[in-house]
Amino acid sequence: MSQPYGQQPDPQPDQPQQPPYGQQPEQPYGQQPQYGQQPQQPQQPYGQPQQPPYGQQPEQAYGQQPPYGQPQQPYGQPPQPYGQLGEVPLSQPLYGATIGQAVRRFFKKYATFTGRASRAEFWWWYLVSTLVSFVLSAINRLFAGPQPLPPASEDQFNQYFSDVMAWSVRGSVLSLLWGLATLVGLIALSTRRLHDTNRSGWWNLIYFVPLVGVIVLIVFWASAPKPEGQRYDR
Repeated sequence: MSQPYGQQPDPQPDQPQQPPYGQQPEQPYGQQPQYGQQPQQPQQPYGQPQQPPYGQQPEQAYGQQPPYGQPQQPYGQPPQPYGQLGEVPLSQPLYGATIGQAVRRFFKKYATFTGRASRAEFWWWYLVSTLVSFVLSAINRLFAGPQPLPPASEDQFNQYFSDVMAWSVRGSVLSLLWGLATLVGLIALSTRRLHDTNRSGWWNLIYFVPLVGVIVLIVFWASAPKPEGQRYDR
């Protein structure tokens, strides 16, 4: 029988209804999607950020702080140099080294004249060595006793000179031993620091130039590292 004009045909009870054009058919609860069909995802309202899949961390936008409860970079800690992960080997300079790391690396590389050393490694050890020398000098003075008094006559001058020399030795023996014990390590550390600035270790000899030599070395020790210094790594 023909359908009157303008009326929609009655839906068949046994046939599923087709969804409107552009929409996915609704999946009955508990059924798996057919082969080739993607499971339905709930549409996110326009303008709101989409939630990541379960178990994945949301992407952090550039310049934004991490959400509350997530670990942040400790304040004041230098970033890890590119390509260096975990413990930096002794053959490489440790940029941003702490005072403890600088002391340990000094003794581990005591007589190593190859490779490089960062500014932190050098200046931390220089500070520690200077403080130890002052402490040892103070201890020496306690055991050295009072300083000899000037002689009352010229006949006692020779005896006074001998007493002053003996007192000076007693007052500096510990710091002198400390300086001798760390001399080789200090020269090796200075050489590695010069290597980090792309300079040869022979520049240490400029120390013997009066007045100017020490100033030049201090400038070299405080200079920034240069990538060309890698040629001294072995």
